[in-house]
Amino acid sequence: MSLYDSLEPGQMLDAFRIEAAVARSGMASIYRATDTRNDRQVALKIPHPDMEADPILFDRFLREAGIGEKLDHPKVMRVYPDEKRSRVFMVMEWCEGRLLRQILDEGLMEQQRAIRIAAGVLDGLEYIHSQGVVHRDLKPENIMVDDHDNIKLIDFGIASDSAARRLTYANFTATLGTPNYISPEQVKGKRGDARTDIYSMGVILYEMLTGKLPFTGPTPMAAMNERLLNYPIPPSVANSAISPQLQEVVYRAIERKPENRYAHAREFEHDLEHLDQVGVEDREEIRNWQQRKSQSARKILYYASLALIPVVILLLMFLIAHRR
Repeated sequence: MSLYDSLEPGQMLDAFRIEAAVARSGMASIYRATDTRNDRQVALKIPHPDMEADPILFDRFLREAGIGEKLDHPKVMRVYPDEKRSRVFMVMEWCEGRLLRQILDEGLMEQQRAIRIAAGVLDGLEYIHSQGVVHRDLKPENIMVDDHDNIKLIDFGIASDSAARRLTYANFTATLGTPNYISPEQVKGKRGDARTDIYSMGVILYEMLTGKLPFTGPTPMAAMNERLLNYPIPPSVANSAISPQLQEVVYRAIERKPENRYAHAREFEHDLEHLDQVGVEDREEIRNWQQRKSQSARKILYYASLALIPVVILLLMFLIAHRR
């Protein structure tokens, strides 16, 4: 293990004093540090040596840094511009708060809070999309929430940038998005555009409102394919407090076909904040669920009646015997 994989509190990396290790992934380690030049708290993302030795992975790291450096918005984690450094690493804004995943793990979220957090994420998405950037891996693990429900979008590791040259993503199919939040077009191997992030945000909103994911499966591949083949349980069935208007907003975000979704994050945000103006469609998704529910009820009734036949026969035999 190299020095850079095991930095200890108090060690210096250029002008940055290491305070604590925060996280470690397969590609990089993240540390909380202090910039001794201005006493600012920062996060350092340091690629592992084997990542630096892989041209494709290293190019991807540099691309993430480049995307982060051009973004400047209150709801997006900042990446501070490169400077003369002894080795390659990323200097990022230190964001206070918790991951949305940690909050979701605590139980069902209050509806107005879910809407408030979703609106904040969508505000951040509208900004990055206006800069030609698509996150492509939006999930609760990549959303920081502070004590006042202000949010920060983090981790642009597989983001795309229309202003930058395209990377060759050979051998990266399995990493493009996360199974539970990936869009249908990503499942089909397409790069996706801004509507990919809108789909992922729709899935996150569904989860915040119901405490459940709309699509699951015994394997990651099954979970991804489920969204191509079936409809989820209607949000209002999973949580009866969800209004038809709020349910409609969720459905518009998770449409299978990108052209049927919200075209822009600001439209999604507007509807969330003005639910009284949302028209409710007669949706195939709901009719399909009602049909399945009706068929299920008929099956239960059928099998229940079959189970009662022996009971009825025994009862008749008992009555005949006693009449004699």
